[in-house]
Amino acid sequence: MANSEDKTDVQLSKHTPMMQQYLRIKQQHREHLVFYRMGDFYELFYDDARKAAKLLDITLTARGKSDGEPIPMAGIPYHAVEGYLAKLVRLRVSVAICEQVGDPATSKGPVERKVMRILTPGTVSDEALLDDHQDNLLTAVNRRETLYGIASLDISSGQFTVLEVKDEEALLAEIERLSPAEILVNDEFQWPESLSARPGTIKRPPWDFDRETAVEQLTRQFQTKNLQGFGCDKLTVAIESAGCLLQYARETQRTALPHIRGIQLENREDSVVLDAASRKNLELTSNLSGGRDHTLMSVLDHTATAMGSRLLGRWINRPLRDLNKLKHRQNSIDILKQGFHFEALQPVLKGIGDIERILARVALKSARPRDLARLRDAFLQLPELQDILRTIDSEAIHNLSMVISEHPQLAGLLDSAIIENPPVVIRDGGVIASGYDAELDEFRALSENAGDYLVQLEQRERERSGLASLKVGYNRVHGYYIELSRRESEDAPVEYIRRQTLKNVERFITPELKEFEDKALSSKSRALSREKALYDELLDKLVEALGPMQETAMGLAELDVLTNLAERAESLNFCRPELTPAPGIAIEEGRHPVVEQVLDEPFVANSVNFNHQRRMLVITGPNMGGKSTYMRQTALIVLMAHVGSFVPASKARIGVVDRIFTRIGSSDDLAGGRSTFMVEMTETANILHNATESSLVLMDEVGRGTSTFDGLSLAWSCAHYLADSVKAFTLFATHYFELTQLPDECDTVVNVHLNATEHDDRIVFLHAVQEGPASQSYGLQVAQLAGVPRHVVNQAKTKLAQLEQTSSNHELTSVKTQQTTMVVREQPMQSELFAAAAPHPAVDRLDEIDPDEMSPRQALDLIYDLKNLTK
Repeated sequence: MANSEDKTDVQLSKHTPMMQQYLRIKQQHREHLVFYRMGDFYELFYDDARKAAKLLDITLTARGKSDGEPIPMAGIPYHAVEGYLAKLVRLRVSVAICEQVGDPATSKGPVERKVMRILTPGTVSDEALLDDHQDNLLTAVNRRETLYGIASLDISSGQFTVLEVKDEEALLAEIERLSPAEILVNDEFQWPESLSARPGTIKRPPWDFDRETAVEQLTRQFQTKNLQGFGCDKLTVAIESAGCLLQYARETQRTALPHIRGIQLENREDSVVLDAASRKNLELTSNLSGGRDHTLMSVLDHTATAMGSRLLGRWINRPLRDLNKLKHRQNSIDILKQGFHFEALQPVLKGIGDIERILARVALKSARPRDLARLRDAFLQLPELQDILRTIDSEAIHNLSMVISEHPQLAGLLDSAIIENPPVVIRDGGVIASGYDAELDEFRALSENAGDYLVQLEQRERERSGLASLKVGYNRVHGYYIELSRRESEDAPVEYIRRQTLKNVERFITPELKEFEDKALSSKSRALSREKALYDELLDKLVEALGPMQETAMGLAELDVLTNLAERAESLNFCRPELTPAPGIAIEEGRHPVVEQVLDEPFVANSVNFNHQRRMLVITGPNMGGKSTYMRQTALIVLMAHVGSFVPASKARIGVVDRIFTRIGSSDDLAGGRSTFMVEMTETANILHNATESSLVLMDEVGRGTSTFDGLSLAWSCAHYLADSVKAFTLFATHYFELTQLPDECDTVVNVHLNATEHDDRIVFLHAVQEGPASQSYGLQVAQLAGVPRHVVNQAKTKLAQLEQTSSNHELTSVKTQQTTMVVREQPMQSELFAAAAPHPAVDRLDEIDPDEMSPRQALDLIYDLKNLTK
């Protein structure tokens, strides 16, 4: 901020009165962009203006001078502010909205202004500022030694959770899972760079995390004596985080938060844990580019409502280990699929909409007229939905239908109160339906039918008084009047009160006309005022029933997800997996749920089998042969089973898995100062330290980022340790052919490969998994397929032939590792794996020439070239 923004109160006197007002407000909101209302614009000044001009691509200008210096300024039209706010929220920028609250007509000096709203990335609830299909979480984190407390709140729905984890790796994994829009951290501690540098991370003072204050705030919010009923009474650091979070939410909303009615305790042990790298590699809800295309979510999400979509995302990001809950989900999906009930349910659910977020805006008193219209329409759909649910013979669906109340009284209230298609905002009225309130109807009638009333009054008064010159008129100075000629004015009825005398006429007022005047002249403003009061009363009535309505929303979201998964299972030919507490994974004809949808040709299904005697599969085969697809599809099928979903396979039996690890692909972490190989080794170390015999591990090309012998030694040792010590269910893909000897040393290791063949000097990938090791890698053929120049490929073939000749002269080679000494028997070395079944370079050279076109000299040169190629 410019120096002028750091002025003390004494220095403020050097500025104009308006800028003094601005600077005082800015001093209270240093961390926010201040949108300062001036007429039809929100203005920003000094560094706020510079920052906004850059972020929003708006013009940076200047507004006169203050303290002798030009004032940088940028402005936004108030009627277009939502679009700009949405962009800033996406950029993780917080905004303080400063409105005019004083009356310009009576104000001496600058009109009084006050910050009425604070918008931060994690506390927005406006529909235009939110992603319909993603939770918008505010998260707070605190620590005590190695114990971390995480609290998360979605203020747009009221969902409030707490969790405690025991190390930094678990903390970062949970942050990746939650993907919060904003994170509050205790300024007392040093945090990991990946957390402190994350956009939207805000430091809060240590006293915001005081435990006593936290407990007092939480119990007051939930109106309970203690937190025992939520299972949180024994938590320590997580409750401190929750207290900080709740206090911050109140500060930004500046209103009560009645929709936050409880807090849910999460245990990491209840779910299948994925670290940040594994979550990224599997592309669950976000692809490697940060988008949604070609993710598991993109395939599974055909939900009818946005709240159902968000719940599905939560299920995918937090797969469960509780077999009872999973089988309960499976049973519901099965009955909805078998009876094709999803065909009747989904169209009705589409008419219900996102009532979860509408109810949050009702609670925050920020609901707009169209929110209430959508809520009304949703309630009117519920009887039809219940009629369908009653036809489904399922205890699980019946129990769910009991949660989804119909709310007939609220439906009737909203139906009678709100017009069919209300305007966007209440500001200009026209929202409350006719017939809902007699006083409002009268004001509207006066405003809209004043002319008719005056005509009727004039006709009635003429007939009553018998005065032919009588007429009713109006002017701005004297208001409404009854006018009589000077001669007839002597016969005016006694209740006529003289208002004005003109040359030839007299003007009168009557008590009836005076009453009409008072009403008519203020009817429009009174109608608007009355309508706003009725609207506020309507919100108050809805808040009183908030709890049951929120339960209905949760039930509808769950029904939507189950119905959606039933439709996906039917449409995509998924099977119901058998879930068992016994360890092991058996998948018959499994398919990759995402890749299958983008292929033009049929997907080649493959099976995988893990049990006590078969815990590691060493996978060899050519590049592009399908190793990574095979590995990922196995992980995704296991994960989908732990969501409760049906899976892409002909048959599957899945034992409970505690964690899924993936070490697939890598890139430099330049900001963190880590090379590709360092990233690879860090991820590998995490797996070796944390995997258990109940984990599923995917390891792809370990050791390829360093020299051949170093990489081979590391790959061998890691595989041996996973197989012999950890005993995790492991898919280990490699190009180090020497690793195919592992089954000779470890009884639980098995070789499999993905096959390929050659046709017309071209490689054909068969994508089928077969038992045993691969015979060759087809590396040069893949390079040729990728478009590497033919001259380069030919040179590579020549070099390969030389390496093969050299390797044939090698004797026994020992490679010592941390775990064992690996003896490579008399067989081709690593380079042999890449020895493609391709024509000899001399043959290729002969194919390129035309003997009829060669001169004797060229033919002689060719002979020498061929001799060199055969050396």
